[in-house]
Amino acid sequence: MKLLVTMIAAFACPAGLVFGQSILATHNPAPSTNAAAGSAVPKRIAVAEAEQHYDETVVVTGRVAQVSIRPTMVYLNFEKPYPSNTFTAVIFAKATNQFSNLSKLADKQVEVSGKVVKYHGKPELILANSNQLVVARQNAGTDKGGKN
Repeated sequence: MKLLVTMIAAFACPAGLVFGQSILATHNPAPSTNAAAGSAVPKRIAVAEAEQHYDETVVVTGRVAQVSIRPTMVYLNFEKPYPSNTFTAVIFAKATNQFSNLSKLADKQVEVSGKVVKYHGKPELILANSNQLVVARQNAGTDKGGKN
């Protein structure tokens, strides 16, 4: 079962094997690397650091200040609502069915993983798979952004 989950994540995520291996590393304590690129599991950074990591695959942690649901995409604006947000995670319409309860992410601490790109002068990250979104640990445990 573990291998099946890893393969699905590797094919579904834009960063490919990096996410497949990081999911595997969650279940195995041994360190994981991307054999093709020879790089380590993505670096964990705060939202404020995202603009220093353009074109890098990272895990960005921060508070979702606003969830903006539009017909063609969903915006998760971090730290402050748009237009004062410092970072945005974007989910295009073709991928929204992989995520549940997106509107409930407002005011939650989350981790999003993927490649940071610059869009209109600000850092953003495209979420194409629910494995790229994790709600930070709450009192009751860890919630996933994907369907159960």
